[in-house]
Amino acid sequence: MSNSHLFLKSGFPRAPLQNGLGRYVCQLQRITLKFCKNNGSSRGMRDFIENHLLDFAKENPGIVVYVKPRRHRTPVLVGEYLNGDREWLSCRNSTQEEISKWIDLLKTQNGSSSSLRLRKMWHTDVPSIQGPWTPFLLRSPEAQDQKYPSEESSKPLDIPQTATEKLIELFRQQQLEAGESANEVLSKKRAE
Repeated sequence: MSNSHLFLKSGFPRAPLQNGLGRYVCQLQRITLKFCKNNGSSRGMRDFIENHLLDFAKENPGIVVYVKPRRHRTPVLVGEYLNGDREWLSCRNSTQEEISKWIDLLKTQNGSSSSLRLRKMWHTDVPSIQGPWTPFLLRSPEAQDQKYPSEESSKPLDIPQTATEKLIELFRQQQLEAGESANEVLSKKRAE
């Protein structure tokens, strides 16, 4: 592992406590749109502010929206979350559709969890080489060609044989043995 991971924030995977159990609480607390009034790289941000910002503010009353004009600077989206994280996105030369997609992404996240180096509760000097488990790991290759719903694959595997099935199996074995003995008699006659 390289040392580049040392500069990332580290932590454990987490989610807001019981969010969505009673009601969903949007984790985005405030969003700041920084842009230049004259610069060409801020055109998409200006178009978004003119056409879509009021609709976004009406649809999301729990998110505080700040608009901050700055001279000769590139456009930036800054999202601040309830857990104290800040997400900073450069929107240089982005269209208004791209900016609305970025804002939707910020709205559905709960912080800068994508730039978080996940920590583990254990450490080993000899890591496992077994690989990850998948649901298809121990399946037979014949299962690839089956059409579902399949009557054969939906049967339980641990059902004991019924008496009828045992009798049918014994009968088939007797037929095979009788057929083999008849073949042996025919081969002996041919040899003579």
